[in-house]
Amino acid sequence: MSDTAVPVELKAKDFKSDQEIRWCPGCGDYAVLAAVQAFLPELGIPRENICFISGIGCSSRFPYYLTTYGMHSIHGRAPAIATGLATSREDLSVWVVTGDGDALSIGGNHLIHALRRNVNLKILLFNNRIYGLTKGQYSPTSEVGKITKSTPMGSLDYPFNPLSVALGAEATFVARTIDSDRKHLTSVLRAAAAHEGSALVEIYQNCNIFNDNAFALLKEPESREDELIRLVDGEPIVFGAQGEHCVVRNAHGGLRIAETADVAADQIVVHDVGSPDTATAFALTRLSDPETLHHTPIGVLRSVERPSYDRLMSEQMTQAAANGPGDLQSLISGADTWTIE
Repeated sequence: MSDTAVPVELKAKDFKSDQEIRWCPGCGDYAVLAAVQAFLPELGIPRENICFISGIGCSSRFPYYLTTYGMHSIHGRAPAIATGLATSREDLSVWVVTGDGDALSIGGNHLIHALRRNVNLKILLFNNRIYGLTKGQYSPTSEVGKITKSTPMGSLDYPFNPLSVALGAEATFVARTIDSDRKHLTSVLRAAAAHEGSALVEIYQNCNIFNDNAFALLKEPESREDELIRLVDGEPIVFGAQGEHCVVRNAHGGLRIAETADVAADQIVVHDVGSPDTATAFALTRLSDPETLHHTPIGVLRSVERPSYDRLMSEQMTQAAANGPGDLQSLISGADTWTIE
């Protein structure tokens, strides 16, 4: 295409592949796929410059259903493969699609190191709190006491909190959203795409076959307003149908839920996604009960600037090239070789 050619304006239908979608009817993955297909045209990036890498699991079929480049890779290794792609091809928009089992069990090590390095990846972690593809075993995010085929007397494992893990790894962008809230999901995707470096988006996703209604408390009209804490940067953290609940500091430096009418306005925590200290963001991840999900924050918890691994590596390579050609043999031999007679 010549420099004067007008780029084609893409629409959602341009990102729909001809592959038959093979998820169970009613699966939350359908809603996420539709939201992503509708959002991708906003990027203004040609389809050949977008790539989705997935691991193993129901969510990992994602690349088949998009007309972008993609790779259905191996269990838990999507962040590692995507790291190689993102660092070697800075012109690409690289996305990782993974699940709570794929990312936090066999893939846990790859996930935390991609986040700490701040590789320019957008990681969508579908969390349904169960192993769906392998027919209903408990996962790293399943609650204690979960009855499954692999835990007939109840799970003994304390669950991972994916956002706490990400913040512990010093991730520069951490967010949570819900499959059924199209508007909120799209707004979080938009923020993640605009971020330089690693962006982790946890998506609560319903598995209606093996863990149906796991997030009902956060979705049902009669309960969601009192249970969802919608985070907005720069605004006091209040929630409830009439803003009757709020978040304040506790006596130990953490956070707690209070009634808005019972506290002074200056006691209510103001959300700050750009705080360099992860303490408040981490405390927000600990508000929700790991079993019931009572009082769950959604939205962007942290978004801070730090040079991406890709950019730093590119600068290092440019500097090395400016220093002239190196001596590979000297590098291999070094000063620590010896000759055996």
